Amino acid sequence: MIRTPLRPLARILEARAKGENPDAIENQNRRIRHEQMRDQDRSRAEGRLLVLGVFFFCAFAVVGARMGLLAISDPVEPRAHAPGSIIANTRADIVDRNGRILATNLDTHALYAQPPHMIDAEGAARQLAKIFPDLKEERLIKDFTGKRKFLWVKKKISPEQMQAVHDIGDPGLLFAPRDMRLYPNGKLAAHIMGGASFGREGVRAAEVIGVAGAEKYFDDYLRDPANAGKPLELSLDLTVQAAAERVLDGGMKLMNAKGATSILMDVHTGEVVSVVSLPSFDPNNRPRPAIEGDPSDSPLFNRSVQGVYELGSTFKIFAAAQAMELGLVNANTMINTAGPMKVGGHTIGEFQNKNYGTLSVSQIIEKSSNRGTGRLALMIGKERQQEFLEKLGLSVRTPFEIVEASGGRPLMPARYTDLSAVTISYGHGISTTAMHLAAGYAAIANGGLAVKPTLLKQKGPQLGERVMRTEVAAAARRMLRDVVVGKNGTASFGEVPGYFVAGKTGTSEKLRAGGGYYKNKNINTFASMFPAENPRYVLIVTLDEPVMTSGDKPRRTAGWTAVPVAAEMIRRVAPLLGMRPTIEPAQVADITLTSSN
Repeated sequence: MIRTPLRPLARILEARAKGENPDAIENQNRRIRHEQMRDQDRSRAEGRLLVLGVFFFCAFAVVGARMGLLAISDPVEPRAHAPGSIIANTRADIVDRNGRILATNLDTHALYAQPPHMIDAEGAARQLAKIFPDLKEERLIKDFTGKRKFLWVKKKISPEQMQAVHDIGDPGLLFAPRDMRLYPNGKLAAHIMGGASFGREGVRAAEVIGVAGAEKYFDDYLRDPANAGKPLELSLDLTVQAAAERVLDGGMKLMNAKGATSILMDVHTGEVVSVVSLPSFDPNNRPRPAIEGDPSDSPLFNRSVQGVYELGSTFKIFAAAQAMELGLVNANTMINTAGPMKVGGHTIGEFQNKNYGTLSVSQIIEKSSNRGTGRLALMIGKERQQEFLEKLGLSVRTPFEIVEASGGRPLMPARYTDLSAVTISYGHGISTTAMHLAAGYAAIANGGLAVKPTLLKQKGPQLGERVMRTEVAAAARRMLRDVVVGKNGTASFGEVPGYFVAGKTGTSEKLRAGGGYYKNKNINTFASMFPAENPRYVLIVTLDEPVMTSGDKPRRTAGWTAVPVAAEMIRRVAPLLGMRPTIEPAQVADITLTSSN
């Protein structure tokens, strides 16, 4: 605002010249100035009132909206939460291929103590030791009477234990809600489930994390809140798994074996329908890992993917199939298997020093000749053999979806020589897992296409690259069938009427830790498929240090130990897989019809 002087000199002089009163000019200017000041104050006051009105309007609007929201919401009792990051305690279920629960969550509680609030610390310790026998009374008294202000007493308690603690009535004993991982089937499929434990913990919640098996491999998926209502669907069949575990457990005990594993795989999809490793454990109460001794002695050891062994003569069919694929031989090609045979300064012998003479390729597999497959390997060559094993997935880690599978890397020779090629052809000099062997046999069973073992349910065939021609795979299957039903086959106990089993035995001496082999400790394997003409499934059964003692002398070969167990397993699980036995027609008697009357 421009301030005008109250007595402007020009106007005062002009008024005096005209005889007017100069004070009138001053009074007029003062009145005008006061009117301008009044108008300015009024405008400022009106602006402030407008802002204040808008503020009150917004405040009443927010209060009204909140009151309306509370009016239409359900009443909830307020809870006090400790400060800190939010712990996500949701975890998706795991189900088998038919939707049956393998792992789920259970609402439970943990028990913690606040010693400063306890009335009778020593009395509470004595009663807790009675409720939980694994707790030491002296330790509890020391913790409760010390300087600690907070301590966990038990991470998981049952409703009955919770009620017993509640009856103690000490205000310093409190309960924290928990989501516990529950495996309702106990030991069933324990090595696949693996187990879970608590990660980050708070008083109001605890984070459940996978510690082994599928629980750890799929941990990100299972912990994702978006998947809380979408269970992880596995390829396992719970009914088949239960039957396989029972048969293998009985067979392991009958054959006095240290351990055992079995794998049942769909040859077209690579789905593992059943996988068993014994001895087993209960994932609801997972034992602590062994810190000394042989890892395979621990029940946590998964023999199907961690047990890297020389699997013996089960590898011979790969040498025969590759030789036929390369056009070097056919099933009837005659091979001289007579000794002596030396490669790289080492003598290649036969089981029990047998000498088979000249055999066809089919007979080499039937009689399980080391020299026969060795000569096939020399015809193939070490470079081509390596390529073939790689295509079958026998020289790389298996992609099976549990964390333990990453540790089951096949052991190959440091220098791959002609001697390596020969010994590998009959399953020595290379160590793999039973899961690798199952994938290799699946390629023969499905007509020559590689497959990858998977734990996830598939919607259809999942076939990889072709590793052998269809007719070669068919010829290999006929050879494996002769191993079971042939006159000189090594798996004569493997036939199951109506299911036409084909397979190959493998007996391998166990490696010593310091080098060399044990003479009376074997890894025995029977790799089979059924039905032989058009296989749907591959079954691998491996026994660790078996010995059959029911006969006149101890027997340690796969034909006497692993084969009967596999046959019984096929007999039990095939009907559960929806497979009906095929009844072979009986031979018609030689009767000549002489008259129609």
